[in-house]
Amino acid sequence: MTQTRFFKQAVVFALPILLIGTATALAQNKAANGILKIHVSPKQAYVFVDDNPIRDGSQTIALAAGKHTVEVRNYGYAPKTQDVEITSGKKTELSVTLESSGDKVAGPFGDIELKGHPRAAVLLNGNTPGFFVGHVDEFDNNWLWHQWLLVKPGSYQVTVLQKGQTFWSGPVTVDAGKRVIVDLNHNGAMKTKNFKPGFNLGPQQRFQAGIASAEVPIAPVTAQISVSQTQTTCGQSAELNWKTADAAQTSITNIGDVDANGDRTVTPTQTTEYELVAKGPGGEVTQTATINVDTQPTAALELSQPDVRYHKIGDKVVEQTSATLSWSTSNANEVSIQPLGDVGSTGTQSIEATPDQTSTGPINRDVTYALTASNACGGTATRTATLHFTGSIDPAPPITLASVFYPTDYPKSQHPNVGLVSSEAQILTRATNTFKNNEQYDQHNKLVVVGHADARGPEKYNRALSERRAELVKDYLVSQGIAAEKVETRAEGKASQLDEQHVEELQSQNAQAPQKWMIKRKKSTWLAYNRRVDIILEPAGQESTEAYPNDAPDAHVLWQRPVPSLKTVETAAGAQNAAVASNQ
Repeated sequence: MTQTRFFKQAVVFALPILLIGTATALAQNKAANGILKIHVSPKQAYVFVDDNPIRDGSQTIALAAGKHTVEVRNYGYAPKTQDVEITSGKKTELSVTLESSGDKVAGPFGDIELKGHPRAAVLLNGNTPGFFVGHVDEFDNNWLWHQWLLVKPGSYQVTVLQKGQTFWSGPVTVDAGKRVIVDLNHNGAMKTKNFKPGFNLGPQQRFQAGIASAEVPIAPVTAQISVSQTQTTCGQSAELNWKTADAAQTSITNIGDVDANGDRTVTPTQTTEYELVAKGPGGEVTQTATINVDTQPTAALELSQPDVRYHKIGDKVVEQTSATLSWSTSNANEVSIQPLGDVGSTGTQSIEATPDQTSTGPINRDVTYALTASNACGGTATRTATLHFTGSIDPAPPITLASVFYPTDYPKSQHPNVGLVSSEAQILTRATNTFKNNEQYDQHNKLVVVGHADARGPEKYNRALSERRAELVKDYLVSQGIAAEKVETRAEGKASQLDEQHVEELQSQNAQAPQKWMIKRKKSTWLAYNRRVDIILEPAGQESTEAYPNDAPDAHVLWQRPVPSLKTVETAAGAQNAAVASNQ
């Protein structure tokens, strides 16, 4: 068998199989569809399915199984839209009755006449169902019966389409009293004729139809937009209100697509022009409304007084004045004051004189408070106010400490309150007064009283003697008003002797010239210097000066080497010992 013969036989056998397969596929596809049977009123109404123009009038439509959106339109009537569920292999019936809508439309008019594709939908100035004005068969004759698509003078984008196919689309410019004839079968070729009724027709119903006549006057689009207030501040809202008529598509700049009529609360952050654009078969209209936004905040910042004072002595603040910082702002949602930080829109703050230094010395500085007020619109306002700080930080008053000297072998164990002579009591009184004055400004100080004895006598005896000397000084300090817990005693005995050379140095530095007998008898002078009580100020570690009372009236009683009589010491002590005794 030749290859040619084999091929012919293969085609003969394959052709029935192909035909059977095609028939099977068509049957399966048909079974996957359902039927929509729709009845419309008025009978000229046009059916759209899923925004696709099908045709005019009541009809039966094959649709894929599933949900579809069915829209019925006729110009001059309120459209109706609903979702329909199509079931495979079944028929779904739907009845839609439209109600007339819209006022009459006044001239002057021009006319658009279309030739060809009589069942195709005609849309003006848009491609969605809202721009539908009728079908070609309503606008294709002007002989015995008139079929008019009446429009206001102007230019219109005409689109003719059906079932997903666009037959023609293009601009058509129409003057009053003119008819423009568009031949759809010849690529939209146009010619213009006179249309005398365009000047004479009165206000027309939006849809009129007879047996073979039709009149569809297209209403011009109207639009209005307004705002509740034209002046606002940052963050302040306003009401935007708009109204349109005969618009199929409505949008507002800065908002987007909107309903034909409505209102909206807006909060612009800058001066904003809202442009309303309304489009419909009758044309396009734009209207604007402007809201002027004041983006600039206002701010005020002031001080109740320009200066404040601070004075501190030791640990005690003795003077600290204050000033009041006041501020107010408007049209701002963020307010800060440096160095205070974030604050409310209005307020007050008491500013105390507080130094930025801890060391002693004068205070003389300026602090500038800087207010910044801002808002979400980008507006900023700044203000400053400067406060002058003056004063000083001073150390606590000094404490005057001098060592106290005792007569030989005093005080005795039998008379522990005798031995503090008048000149030494005066030294302690001065120390007490300066300590109490200092104590007002420094609560941390205390006194350590250290008793000493000269080199004569046994160690044990001298330690007890030096202890009595320290205790007698403490008693006197306490009697003068120093708290007992502020005074600590310690007995050194003869362990910490001043050597003779050091004593000579002390004498040479003494403001009081030594007596002749002191100079002649250096040994006695050395012993007299070691019969003393030293006073130490803690925690500073300040030690008392070791200056002997050379020219004091009782200096000889303190200096003499033999043990003076009790009467002599009591006489030298005067009333001081009695004062101590009364406080025991």
